[in-house]
Amino acid sequence: MRIIGVNVPDDKKVEFALTYLYGIGLSLSRQILNNAKIDLGKRAKELTAEEVNKIQNVLEKKYQVEGELRQSIKRNIERLKNLQTYRGTRHARRLPVRGQRTKTNSRTVRGNVRKTAGSGKRKVDLK
Repeated sequence: MRIIGVNVPDDKKVEFALTYLYGIGLSLSRQILNNAKIDLGKRAKELTAEEVNKIQNVLEKKYQVEGELRQSIKRNIERLKNLQTYRGTRHARRLPVRGQRTKTNSRTVRGNVRKTAGSGKRKVDLK
């Protein structure tokens, strides 16, 4: 089954299958299914075409998901960079943005860089 260009797994329950879409978590998935009046216990493969259309209509009308959401996030970050705000400069330098420490524990943002010195001794070539 495809919803908004994303393959959703058939064997999972609908409420969990919808979380495969970017921007939809479990609570939002339940809200969408309640708005579309679809049973939470159904499997994705048991949905009729009419129910899938209901889900897509709710998503298109009320929520930003997938490419549209990614673009808006990218635009927001670009705006912060152009304004040269503190958060924008942190994004530009690929450092943690939300106040985390950087002396240690910023490996995820920095790309797992390990800059540690060795013992300090040079190895002498034996001849």
